[in-house]
Amino acid sequence: MRLRKSIALILFLAIYTVSNAQEIPLNYSFGEKYNDRYKYSNLLTIGNDEQGGTLLVRAYYTGMVLRPKGYFIENYDKDLNLISEYNYKLKNANFVEGYVRNGQIYLLFLDYNNDTESYDYVVHRSPMDEYNFTEETILSIKSDPVRQPLGKNYYNRKFNSGFTTSVLFNDEKSAFVISTHFKKGKVDQHLIHLYNSGLSKLMTYDFSDTAEEKNYSFENVVFSQDLENVYIVGKAYFKKRRFSAKERKFQYEMIQISKLGAKTQSFDDFSKFSEGLKPIIHKGKLFCVGFYADRKDNRYNGLSYFEVDPLTLELKAKKYNPFSDQFMVDKFGRDINAEIKNLVFKSLHIEPDGAILFNAEEYFVTNSVQSNTSGGRVKVERYHYNDIVSAKLNRSGDISWVRNINKAEVTQGDGAYASYSTYVKDGKTYFFIATSAENPQLMSGDRLLFKQGLSRNRNVFSIQLDANGKISFEKFIDDKEARLPLMVNIPLINKEQNQMIFYAKRGTKKQLVKVEFKSTTTETSK
Repeated sequence: MRLRKSIALILFLAIYTVSNAQEIPLNYSFGEKYNDRYKYSNLLTIGNDEQGGTLLVRAYYTGMVLRPKGYFIENYDKDLNLISEYNYKLKNANFVEGYVRNGQIYLLFLDYNNDTESYDYVVHRSPMDEYNFTEETILSIKSDPVRQPLGKNYYNRKFNSGFTTSVLFNDEKSAFVISTHFKKGKVDQHLIHLYNSGLSKLMTYDFSDTAEEKNYSFENVVFSQDLENVYIVGKAYFKKRRFSAKERKFQYEMIQISKLGAKTQSFDDFSKFSEGLKPIIHKGKLFCVGFYADRKDNRYNGLSYFEVDPLTLELKAKKYNPFSDQFMVDKFGRDINAEIKNLVFKSLHIEPDGAILFNAEEYFVTNSVQSNTSGGRVKVERYHYNDIVSAKLNRSGDISWVRNINKAEVTQGDGAYASYSTYVKDGKTYFFIATSAENPQLMSGDRLLFKQGLSRNRNVFSIQLDANGKISFEKFIDDKEARLPLMVNIPLINKEQNQMIFYAKRGTKKQLVKVEFKSTTTETSK
């Protein structure tokens, strides 16, 4: 039986390859392998160093019992050569985000100050040419210490008495939002603080009146080009309404904040309930796209589209596009009762003709209890990165196509090697997935599944969706060539050069990998 399946897979892949016989227009190159002193670390952020090179920040761990000891900063030139390293020894700091502006590196942390009994947002700043960090506290909030004040949980968000906060940067990292919500006794204060990348405070808005009725879990943000208006989208959880056990307790809202005050807009209709909305500004127009459900639960039924007046937040247009029967077959085969849920946005792009390309991933967390080496029981969290949903809407918000890419990955720790990354060029969407499997698995209904696999070595698959939603794929980088696994979830995307930079690391070895997108209008070869 297993042999029969293997033969069927080989025949199917051969037919699939011939029927999709077009080269995916990509080049790749490897940087030099370097030794690294820290075997255990997590990549926190990767960005452009403003000189055409790459800057990245890792948290590293040492000791018999691994504990965070500091942050390791690496700078590479445009040819992937390592030009500097810096060990920033800093313990007990909660890293939020990092970026480069005007020749300086900025690292934003959330610290608890025992002397002042407050949570402080502190920026550590240093010139790039000679590391010499200085500290600046940009915001301080009086509070008792709480467990996990900073976090982003897509589901089952909890709002207990105490202090909670969140930070959202725009895609360009030219500005960011800090939301702070302090609750104690009769005090219920929710403030929204806006900053530009130079750390100048643009404005602060007191959101406390709204907090009497709702708790907000912000997810995405966009700023106007002049940074005079900010549009925040997230879940608004109702405090005083009663809900059934399976009924969702929130609605999606957009909040506009400017020097003139604040406005809010909800997106739910009588029988359509928005899910996973993401805003984008294009040529002065404001859009929100995402998913919707027909019922007040966590099942998704289709794609939603809204055009919003950027001044009044009035809905100028809205469209609901149900998932097609073909999409459901592509995703589930013959299981007509299957449900779509837990989709988290990854990427959103608007074409020159106004068409919108976006994709999301099935992401969820499961918990279990297992025995440890000392005979005790420990709780284990597993993070699941499953199917990719990719769609195209025309300039009017009507669906052009929606496709599903079957994928199954799970990790207990560092998610940088899991999930996927994406890039759009010439109307085509490219996905990059790392898997130890040599080929995708053949499923029922001639569907393919990209599985994580068990080997330490990883192949990198490139999947292409063309302008009409036609899918093709290839094993882009073989594991025999890429001896170090790529962190496909956290790339540096350089749209000016049509490049993506990936960090690859295992143990004490590391390197960068560059992927270049060739023009599809001329014939080139890898």
